[in-house]
Amino acid sequence: MSGKWLHLVPKGYEENLRWRKSVYVAARGSEADRRALRKMCSEDLLFYVNAFCWTYDPRLDSPTVPFITYPFQDETFLDLNEAIGKKDICIKKSRDMGASWMLCTLFEWRWHFRDGQSFLLVSRNEEYVDKPGNSKCLFWKIDYILKNQPGWLLPKYTRTHLRLTNEENGSSIDGESTTGDVARGDRRTAIGMDEFAAFDVDAGYKALSSTRDATRSRIFNSTPDGVGNAFYDVAHNQQMKQVALHWTKHPVKAEGLYVGEDGKPHSPWYDEECKRCIHPQEIAQELDIDFEGSDYQFFDPKEITRLVVQYCKQPLFVGDIDFDHTSLIPRRFEASPRGNLRLWCGIDAAGNVSSDRGYVMGVDIATGTGSSNSVISVADRKTGEKIAELVSPNMRPDELGRYAVALARWLRDDTGNGAYIIWEAPGPGRNFGDVVIEAGYRNVYYRTREESLAKNQTQIPGWWPVKDAKRAVFGDYRRALIDGRFINRSSDAMNELREIIYTANGSIEHSKSVRTIDPSGARDNHGDRPTADALCCYALARRTPAPTEVVDRIPEGSILARRTAASDRRRRMEAW
Repeated sequence: MSGKWLHLVPKGYEENLRWRKSVYVAARGSEADRRALRKMCSEDLLFYVNAFCWTYDPRLDSPTVPFITYPFQDETFLDLNEAIGKKDICIKKSRDMGASWMLCTLFEWRWHFRDGQSFLLVSRNEEYVDKPGNSKCLFWKIDYILKNQPGWLLPKYTRTHLRLTNEENGSSIDGESTTGDVARGDRRTAIGMDEFAAFDVDAGYKALSSTRDATRSRIFNSTPDGVGNAFYDVAHNQQMKQVALHWTKHPVKAEGLYVGEDGKPHSPWYDEECKRCIHPQEIAQELDIDFEGSDYQFFDPKEITRLVVQYCKQPLFVGDIDFDHTSLIPRRFEASPRGNLRLWCGIDAAGNVSSDRGYVMGVDIATGTGSSNSVISVADRKTGEKIAELVSPNMRPDELGRYAVALARWLRDDTGNGAYIIWEAPGPGRNFGDVVIEAGYRNVYYRTREESLAKNQTQIPGWWPVKDAKRAVFGDYRRALIDGRFINRSSDAMNELREIIYTANGSIEHSKSVRTIDPSGARDNHGDRPTADALCCYALARRTPAPTEVVDRIPEGSILARRTAASDRRRRMEAW
């Protein structure tokens, strides 16, 4: 299948047309020639494409165009064919690189010349799979290939809506629009998922799950559309074969290639296309295969890269706080390579942090189901440096609350006050807040009426992420990073800033919070580092009165006492 007969086909446009005409004329008068050509087509995919396949481009005066492959298409065809029956493969591409035509042509060739093949083509809705007269749809492309072939080359076949059957060898191609159950319980030689980034987010992740057992070979094909979708995850899966079809591989588009002032490849074609694009995100999505740039990012990617290089470093210690689970009094920091807590500060001989400064904690709480992280971020009031970070996908909100209280007490200043805690209040944040308050911990943020001139503080603990408040908090965090008021040592946290985006309604979200795989549906409480860091930065600027701890122990019979007792029993059983 490596192009054994391709050398016989000229690739110049006029030469190819003349060659095709002479071969077609000769084959009409010779059964021996027809048999030989069928055999060559079945043995060599690239010969078949360049000799007998046609594509359609309505932008041209003559829209029916011989499919003459460029070198990057030869390589892609062979990569795709080699993957069939063996492995998944992802095509991330600039627009107008012929990837959908290659996918359809490959399936048609194997349907045409291989026995018992079963293929499935999937797109975001049925009109893009099979709709008469719609040249965008996948089956239209296959129909066009068949319509423009000589009759002696065609097998006997049956064409119905969303299905093409080769009656001579039993092979078939079916079509489906994406649903949560696409291909579930099915068995396929290969499944093609076209423009996968355009799938509805929920449907994209469900399609990943439902197609996994249906075939060994899924072909994902798409231009980028941000980072909060299944295609982003597929395109960054290093265990999967990745094919990048960047416009610079196209000899026509890359003519006059040079490096621009922005450090990116340019060409006269690229420059003209950029002029036609309305927004930089369109350039990133349609031309540059830039997943992050194709979202409406809140943080400047170049600034993120600069800050990572300038400030980020490996933590000095990794471990966890050991504490009494009844009183929530910390005992010591215990180092462990598998711990949840990372420290960028020193610890004295007694196992404590320096007490000549104050500390603040920002907390973002997830549900503990494993679908997203709960995060605690700690900063030093004196220096503005982030000195600690806890990240856990499986810690329940009440467990996180107990840990946070113990950690805050461990981070005491020279007056004996623990760290100031601010957390997202909605959803699982309510369970977290109940634990903190029931533990008697009072050095916490109380909801402030930001819309009033007096900024009056209420008696409601926790921060509420309404759109304007969230934009203000993230806006200040962005400025604080740039001007050095907040120094973030965590490279993981800084790189996650690339996933903070503007949404269509003007709000600011972690791009992956739009997923609904979390059974709680807690979109607003998608646990992530940037939110915890932004709240931590917000807390640095607040001047709070010295707090008073209401109790030194958990009241008997309280909800927290019952939760703690149940947790202790569970730990003892697990240890036993």
